Amino acid sequence: MSDKTSELTKRPIGFIGLGFMGKPMARNLQAAGAKMIVHNRSPGPVAELVAEGMMGAATPAEVAVQADTVILMLTDTVAVESVITGPNGILAGLKPDTLVIDMGTTLMTTTRALAAQVMDAGGAYVDAPVSGGTMGAEAGNLTIMAGGDDIAIDRAAPLFDVMGAKTTHVGGIGAGQVAKAANQIIVGLTIGAVAEGLSLARKAGIEPDKVREALSGGFADSRILEVHGKRMVEKTFSPGAKSTIQRKDMDQAVTLAADLGMELPATALNRELYDRMITAGHGERDHAALIAAIDPDAI
Repeated sequence: MSDKTSELTKRPIGFIGLGFMGKPMARNLQAAGAKMIVHNRSPGPVAELVAEGMMGAATPAEVAVQADTVILMLTDTVAVESVITGPNGILAGLKPDTLVIDMGTTLMTTTRALAAQVMDAGGAYVDAPVSGGTMGAEAGNLTIMAGGDDIAIDRAAPLFDVMGAKTTHVGGIGAGQVAKAANQIIVGLTIGAVAEGLSLARKAGIEPDKVREALSGGFADSRILEVHGKRMVEKTFSPGAKSTIQRKDMDQAVTLAADLGMELPATALNRELYDRMITAGHGERDHAALIAAIDPDAI
């Protein structure tokens, strides 16, 4: 964290979406001195954070009325659209110069359309999806991929310094979402590769953990092999990132590619593998549970 965190003292920050990622991100902002106003579709997380000293809001509009910056950490594009443009949405309470930061994974074309509506209403917009999962959110060391103009990014920087270890200003509005789509393609396909490699080892009568150890330090090594490979070996699939969310992200990448007139054949196949394991009842498990689509006995 940089000295910019001092800029957050008593700054009214709204946070909408208090799931696996959002809740610890909001806590880190409060710990840095921000005055937090929080909202969630289900009331339980709001009550929990209100007990920790945050302010609860009944609607996104109420958040926007009280905050100079509103952060969204929502599950999908439909949820982002609803929170911004729906009845009692952010636009209904938006004040001039309010900064809206979408830190979830949202379709790029929708991001640009929503940003235009916020800016037409007098606000500013940054898309800043993240990588790092629940562990990164809790530790405040997320990787943040940001899209927006320089002024809006500078306003968001003190918040990013609290929530993340690395922020890259990728380009204009929508650029962060394109970078996140690329991230999710690489993550999803690498999880699939690790799942296939370890399943092959097990079927051949070799301990998957020994194969994982042998690959460590070589060209096949990766954070995915380290973390998700360990989950596959130990059969521990408590979600750091749900398989349903990973599947949604792969689908959004395929949709974006189609909009751009190109194909992503490996990504489309990976999406089908997630469909297979979700149909088998593993959608709420960690995305490392993709191994179930390759080897049902491995889970």
